[in-house]
Amino acid sequence: ARAMPLAHVPSDELRGRVALITGASRGIGRATALALASHGCHVVIAAKSATASATLPGTVYSVAREVERAHPNVRALPVVMNLLDERSIVACVEEVVREFGRVDVLVNNASALWWQDIDSTPTKKYDLIQGINARGSFIITRECLRYMREAGYGRVISMGPPIPKRWREFSGKTAYYMSKCGMTMVALGAAAEGEKFGITANSLWPATIVESSASENFELGERKNWRKADILADCVVQLACDPSTTGQQLIDDEYLRTRGAIDADFVRYRCDPNFEPPRLLAPDGVEGVGGDWDVRRGDVKALSRDKAVSKL
Repeated sequence: ARAMPLAHVPSDELRGRVALITGASRGIGRATALALASHGCHVVIAAKSATASATLPGTVYSVAREVERAHPNVRALPVVMNLLDERSIVACVEEVVREFGRVDVLVNNASALWWQDIDSTPTKKYDLIQGINARGSFIITRECLRYMREAGYGRVISMGPPIPKRWREFSGKTAYYMSKCGMTMVALGAAAEGEKFGITANSLWPATIVESSASENFELGERKNWRKADILADCVVQLACDPSTTGQQLIDDEYLRTRGAIDADFVRYRCDPNFEPPRLLAPDGVEGVGGDWDVRRGDVKALSRDKAVSKL
């Protein structure tokens, strides 16, 4: 069988580069760190988790050790960072530059989930998701862009959805979309402002629910309906090596197809090898995110109530 196009990434394309990944202590961020490191890229494991818990396994330290064990020629720098604290963000980027002298790739992955109606969204929760998703991504992107411009090279990838084109898509997700589309807009702005400096930037969103602590803790349907986090990680590797794609709002499987992937290549991403997950978050032939995902989530303590009024 033909190998995925990732096998054709030039061997020296990412070697010696430095990638800063937020929310890298588990899930998608962890998978992204491992994927980049497999191509010789040094990685910064940035997250709030310094200690593990039953519902949130993994820390910046455990993932850094895992990366360095798997890829001894790569350095993984663990940094405890709070995206709600500007000083913490600035200090993180300063530490990266002090340790490596550069920051080449920024992956805005960390985010908070809140899928509720407007009248069910307390101001405290609104402030939290705006602070982590939109504001946090903006600040860390701003800090990294300064060094990327000086170097004449940069890649920014934000895990944000395509901006919805139809008003009904905001139902039950207004506050969430305001924050997550903020992450998307940060990438679009970085693309526009970085174009003259060798910087590309794009948003990236999964077509399906992806295996993560959030999907598990919020019980987002059966596992057979999920893809592995590796699909997003592989997209990040491709984007880091793709100088021509910029200013785009990408869906993971659609982007991989533009890089040469065919149907058979996506089997490896199934959580259940015998079942192809539905493209719930980005169905075929639908503009924007859309999709039949009338789901309420946000508070694990209210999970039973949310599931009772949801389609998942």
